[in-house]
Amino acid sequence: MKLNSTVMATLAVVRSDKQTQEFLKENLNHWKRYGYGLWIFRDKVKNQFVGRGGLRNVHIADNDEVELAYSLMTEFWGKGLATEMGETILKVGFEQLGLTEVVCFTTTTNRASQRVMEKLGFQYERNLIHADLHHVFYRLKALPKYSI
Repeated sequence: MKLNSTVMATLAVVRSDKQTQEFLKENLNHWKRYGYGLWIFRDKVKNQFVGRGGLRNVHIADNDEVELAYSLMTEFWGKGLATEMGETILKVGFEQLGLTEVVCFTTTTNRASQRVMEKLGFQYERNLIHADLHHVFYRLKALPKYSI
């Protein structure tokens, strides 16, 4: 994924090999610390790498939040997979992990990702600067469970 400049442009980051190794190490440590993190997604038929997604703790805009993160290889864009991945990840977050809310953010120019967030029910909250870039910030609160 890190070798695909189109994909990495949507993430607003280009990583060296060393930075990629550090990213992987940080994500493994996140799993150990919180019991959740990023997953790798593969095509069911060809077992081809589709992308990655999951939940991770982030510090953004002076707040600690849990972020829904996702990124797909370009050949899988526009097929509804990001939305499908997001739905599954959010189900785990809300139903199994008991999270009460999740945030999601992307650069202001990444309209495709913004559409995914909106399809998933995220509500736009504000614009912000993150990693020296303009981002849009969305939030999704878990629906309360009612017993009858």
